[in-house]
Amino acid sequence: MDVGTIGAMSLRVQVEKWPLAEPFRISGYTFEVVEVLVVQLESEGRTGRGEGVGVYYRQDTPASLLAQIESVRPTIEAGISRAALQKLLPPGGARNALDCALWDLEAQLRSSPVWQLAGLPQPKPLLTTFTCGAEPPQKMAATARAFPEARAIKLKLTGDPVDSDRVRAVREAMPDAWLGVDANQGFTRASLEKLLPVLVDARVSLIEQPFPVGKEEWVDGLDSPIPLAADESLQSTAELAAMVGRFDVVNIKLDKCGGTTEGLLITRRARELGLECMVGNMIGTSLAMAPAWLVGQFCKVVDLDGAALLRTDRESRVQYRDGYITAPDTLWGGGR
Repeated sequence: MDVGTIGAMSLRVQVEKWPLAEPFRISGYTFEVVEVLVVQLESEGRTGRGEGVGVYYRQDTPASLLAQIESVRPTIEAGISRAALQKLLPPGGARNALDCALWDLEAQLRSSPVWQLAGLPQPKPLLTTFTCGAEPPQKMAATARAFPEARAIKLKLTGDPVDSDRVRAVREAMPDAWLGVDANQGFTRASLEKLLPVLVDARVSLIEQPFPVGKEEWVDGLDSPIPLAADESLQSTAELAAMVGRFDVVNIKLDKCGGTTEGLLITRRARELGLECMVGNMIGTSLAMAPAWLVGQFCKVVDLDGAALLRTDRESRVQYRDGYITAPDTLWGGGR
């Protein structure tokens, strides 16, 4: 039997809708409500939970995630290990929700938190970015100031000329904060080269996913003094080698890679390849932030403000304090 195998269990799946506090705009998309898929696995009187969100640019939806999970229900309910799950489903939100639920359930059955089961150091609070959606410059500056405890800010940019004013406005509003920018594939080589002097002058520390997926070669020969991060260009460990020499950082999102198991694997293999890691999210409740927080213990940049963008959150929730995020044991993976 594989390590981590849990015997017969019952599976419950439901789709939930969580409204955002206000519309969130990025290059090419506006989000007002986030739909999440919640998996509950029950065994021996204990329940493990996991949350998954469809990766919109891969045409993942809660309905397609639900269909994926229902297609393997008999196998899951008969008992499965995390290792076997990696082969049963491809990377994505469905596997993420199941993988996180398996970790949470095992932690309870063994009365041992996930970090101990995984042989990891005890997790600590992490400095997280807070994100300003792509809006007019002064509104983005106001959004940044509305995060009074934020020490790190990420700006959504679109590749339009107004990006320069957006960056300058937020830097003026937050003179001492760490700044990163995220184009969500929205830049061209020419638009980024034109913007670079502004980014350097504003002391921007990271440029995330500047170019469209499939156009990674646009990075070749780019003279950027600011590190570049791959997000949409990287889904799982399978793409890591192709990032070397083009990107400095890879963004791990559990909904992309398929769960905590794969997320931790990426952090190890990325370091072996000389790549730094960051951890991000597709927006979700605290139940999605908690396992990502565990992966974030091994990341240079942490972007886990998703629950802070919602109008409401779960009863047990991550804590945002003084710019840091912490996940309580009662939320996920605590061996409670």
